[in-house]
Amino acid sequence: MTKYIVQRILSLIPILLVVAVVVFMLIHLTPGDPASVILGDEASEEAVAQLRAQLGLDLPLYQQFISWFGGVVTGNLGESIFMDMSVAEAFFSRVPPTLSLAILAQIFAVIIALFLGIIAARKRGTLADQAVMGFSLLGISVPSFLLGLFLILFFAVKLQWLPVAGYQPLSSGLWNHLRYLLLPAIALGAMQAALIARMTRASIIEVLSEQYIKTARAKGLKERIVVYKHALKNAFIPILTVIGETFGTLITGASVIETVFNVPGIGQLIIRSIERRDFAVIQGSILLITVTYVLLNLLIDLLYGLLDPRVKLNRR
Repeated sequence: MTKYIVQRILSLIPILLVVAVVVFMLIHLTPGDPASVILGDEASEEAVAQLRAQLGLDLPLYQQFISWFGGVVTGNLGESIFMDMSVAEAFFSRVPPTLSLAILAQIFAVIIALFLGIIAARKRGTLADQAVMGFSLLGISVPSFLLGLFLILFFAVKLQWLPVAGYQPLSSGLWNHLRYLLLPAIALGAMQAALIARMTRASIIEVLSEQYIKTARAKGLKERIVVYKHALKNAFIPILTVIGETFGTLITGASVIETVFNVPGIGQLIIRSIERRDFAVIQGSILLITVTYVLLNLLIDLLYGLLDPRVKLNRR
């Protein structure tokens, strides 16, 4: 197992290199100049050229990349041009809102998805199954930002139960913290709930056709015990895969929802950095998100061994 973990961590190196090259090239080849953004439209060409030289933006792209990636290897992601702080400080200061939002959205998605997926599997072919599948299709089809706007209109504007937008840290109180995150978490987690529900249904239906399930039913076990104790446990590995992947998606894809609900998280940081052409922040944030996503996949692989001992045997 230790050898496997080391191999997976070492596999990060080529992934990070490819991501670094692609992100660097895409950012630097798109129109827009940080020096022009900083100085404004009325700045002279001489002033813009002087600032570009100070920022190192007048160097050839390969030299800029070598300088930047050399810092990344040593743990220095660079300095933000606009925020007067390092990229690492800017990124990790925005982690708590995004992490809280992603965790709450994932809890919502998993609870709803497991409940609906199990019902659909047990009632396969009935009206309940069709209703769950219809909900899943709707959840996949409706964009998260559109659902977020509907939630704001109904729960925040019309009923006035929850705040329209904003964020309160956990230090302000648990309920106050959750009040501001509830609507964005539902909007963000709806699509994930639909995906997990479909996978839960498919996995449980497959397991319910196994011989040992038929044997358990023949012994007179209650259907609830057969489904929750035997079927769900053995069907959980593919479900866990989807849960892990969707959680990575929640972290990396929260930018639109954070913008709609004005949550000061990582996604909002990246969007504002793109608007201002803050190259170092964009590059560093995307690299850190990539590392997080790969490490989450590694954690899921390790959980396989805890849920199914056969996985350990196969690796050996």
